[in-house]
Amino acid sequence: MKDKRVVILSSILAIALIAASVWGYNEYKTKNYYKDQLTNQYQRMFYDMKDNIETVNTSLSKSLVSASKEKDVLLLSQIYQQAYFAHDKLSQLPVAHNNLAKTEKFLTQVADYSYSLIARYMKGEKIDDKERQVLFRLQDQTEILTAELENAHEKISKGDLTLFKVAKKQNEEIEKSNDNVLDVEMQKYEEEQMTDYPELIYDGPFSDQVMNMKPKGLPDKKVSKEEAQRKALDFLGIEKPFEIKLFNKGESTGASNIEAYTFSITPKENDRNIIIGVSIKGGKVVWMQNPKDVKEKNISEKEALKKAQEFLNKNGYTNMQANFSTKYDDSILYNFVYEKDGVPIYTDLVKVKVALDDGEIIAVDMAKYLKSHVERELEKPKISEDEAREKIRIGFDIKKARLAVIPDSGNNDLLCYEFSGTYKGADFIVYINAIDGSQEDILRIIKDENGTLMM
Repeated sequence: MKDKRVVILSSILAIALIAASVWGYNEYKTKNYYKDQLTNQYQRMFYDMKDNIETVNTSLSKSLVSASKEKDVLLLSQIYQQAYFAHDKLSQLPVAHNNLAKTEKFLTQVADYSYSLIARYMKGEKIDDKERQVLFRLQDQTEILTAELENAHEKISKGDLTLFKVAKKQNEEIEKSNDNVLDVEMQKYEEEQMTDYPELIYDGPFSDQVMNMKPKGLPDKKVSKEEAQRKALDFLGIEKPFEIKLFNKGESTGASNIEAYTFSITPKENDRNIIIGVSIKGGKVVWMQNPKDVKEKNISEKEALKKAQEFLNKNGYTNMQANFSTKYDDSILYNFVYEKDGVPIYTDLVKVKVALDDGEIIAVDMAKYLKSHVERELEKPKISEDEAREKIRIGFDIKKARLAVIPDSGNNDLLCYEFSGTYKGADFIVYINAIDGSQEDILRIIKDENGTLMM
C-alpha cells in the first residue's frame, strides 16, 4: 500500500514538473515574442524617423536653389511636416531625453522656422539673403544628422546596435556598453556635432530669442535657498514639515526659462512628497505637484472653481478669470487668464488643479504668467467691431464678440477682436487684428463631458 502511494505521489510530482516546465517554456516564448515585437516597433519608428529627416535634408537643399515662390512654399511645407514627424518619432524612441535635448530642439526649430517663412510668404513678403543663410545652416546640420542616422542604420542591420536594452532601462548594461546601444550613439552625436549649433534668431515661438526671453513677471532681486524654502512652505500652508529637501537649484523649469530652487516636501511622516519650484529671481512659485490619493468625489465643479479662485486670490493672483477646464476621474484642471478692463490677456495664463474630495489644490503652473505678465497699457483699436465683423466668413454665426490680447509667433501682444460662434454645426473662435484687420488665428472648439479642447 505504501509503495502504491509513493508511485502515485511520484507520478503527481512528475506531472507537476512537466506542467511547470511547459508553463515556463510558454512564458519564455511569450516574453521573447513581446520583446521581439517591441524591438521591431522601435526599429520601424527609427527607420521612419530616418526617412523623415532625409526628406527634410532633400527639401532644404532644393529650397536653396529654388527661385519660385510657389515651389518655396511647397518645399517649406514638406520641411515643416517632415521635421515635425521626425521629432514625434524621436521622442518615442527608448533614448534618454538628456541625450536628445539638442537634437529635439533642432528639429522643433527646423519645423518652426519653416512655418514662419510660409507665414511671411502668405503676407506677400520674400525670403531675404539673411534667411537664406539660415536655411544653409539648417541644411548643413541636417546633412550631418542624416549621415549619423545612416551609420546607425547600418549598425542596426548588422546587429551591432540595439534598442531594447534602453527600452528595458537596463542601466548597468548601458553603462558597460559604449558602442552598441542607440542611447550611447545619440549621446556621442550630441556631444560632438550639436555643441556648436548656432542660435536661430527669427520670429517664431521656438526661436532662441523667444525661448531665452527674460521673464517679465519676476522681480530682479534674487532670493536665498532659505527664503525660497519659506516661500514654498507659505504657499502650501505648511508650518513645520516632516522633511524638506532641495534637490535641484538653478536649472530652468520646463520651457519657461525660469531658474528655480526645486524642493521635495513631506508634510508629515509617511506622507506624500510635494514637489515645488520657486524662482531664484523674485522668489515666486513657478509650479507645484501634490500627488494626492483621491478616493471619492465630495464636491461639485462649482465648489472646486471657487476653491481655485480663492487660492489664486490668496497668493496675489487677482483679476484672473477661469477660461476652460478639463475633468479627470478625481480632479479638475482650470485655465485662468488675466483680465484688464474686461479684456482677457491670454499670454498671462495660470493652471490650477483641484482635488474633488475636499478641494485641495494638487497642482499649479504659473510659468506662462510669470514669463509674460507685466503692467501694460492696452492699445486702442484702429478698426471698429463692425469693420472686423466684415472680415469674418459669410455663414459664420457669431454668438459673442469682445476684445482680447493673444500672443503672436514671437510671444508679443496682439490686440484682436475675438469672435466666438459656429460654422456648419462646429464651434470656432476667430481672431481679427484690431489694428490692421488681418485674420490672426482660428481655433476649433471641441467640447465633451471631460471639458473643452482648443485646436
